[in-house]
Amino acid sequence: NMYGVVIALLPALAASVWFFVFCALWVVLTSVLSCVLIEAAIQKFILKVPVSVSDGSAALTGLILAFNLPSNLPIWIIVIGALVAIGIGKMTFGGLGQNIVNPAILGRVFLLVSFPAQMTSWPMPNGVDGATGATPLGIMKEGLLSGKTVSEILPEIPTNTDLLMGGIGGSLGEVSAIALLIGFVFMLVRKIITWHIPVSILVTMFVFGGILHLASPEQYECPTFHILTGGALLAAIFMATDYVTSPVTHTGQILFGIGCGAVTMLIRYFGGYNEGVSYAILVMNCCVVLLDRL
Repeated sequence: NMYGVVIALLPALAASVWFFVFCALWVVLTSVLSCVLIEAAIQKFILKVPVSVSDGSAALTGLILAFNLPSNLPIWIIVIGALVAIGIGKMTFGGLGQNIVNPAILGRVFLLVSFPAQMTSWPMPNGVDGATGATPLGIMKEGLLSGKTVSEILPEIPTNTDLLMGGIGGSLGEVSAIALLIGFVFMLVRKIITWHIPVSILVTMFVFGGILHLASPEQYECPTFHILTGGALLAAIFMATDYVTSPVTHTGQILFGIGCGAVTMLIRYFGGYNEGVSYAILVMNCCVVLLDRL
């Protein structure tokens, strides 16, 4: 199943390479190799257990971590992210199946807190070398905070069609929604995941955003915009569905998804960050034991 998820991520990887060329491959290779080598080293030299990187879990963590990073991130910061993801997020708890939170998300959040400037400098796809800009979600939030209305900000951001097809500023894994949806369909068909977590997250985000948009359309943007931006699809489909850190029952998975969606929208609308989905999943990861008992 680990390799099935990797296959499902290939369309998004192809999209990121199309838009960011060799920079994307460099980030992905660095992240994946770092995660695999760090896990192997910890198992061999610290835990003194058989090396099990062939199960694909370390490579998958590296791939998902890379998908949460800008394409211009320095190598040494990527390696630190991999060290936190594998060393703290996974191996500290005993390895595969024992971790409480999603390792890739922990690595990403650690980097965002530790290196905020580098982690929020987004290269423009197929743009001039060195050209960076804000993500659509960032442009919207900054515009609203400056006193602009949604109508005034809309000309500055891509249309929903552009967001769906790709070619926007952002992390490697959020530049093309359609590529992520192709991976989602593949995993559903292959029964790698079920629909419960991704659909409950996205429906909650849509309903939450839709209520506020209907109440005040010039203060709160269209809910579709939230689903297609900020890595919401990447998180809902590939990160929240991690077997180890999500509930085992379908009812628990739906409650987990509702929590992830609600916390994401609370952070996006009323918090200090443009993006809230990583933090939302970390919060709900800590509730999984309670949901399973319930």
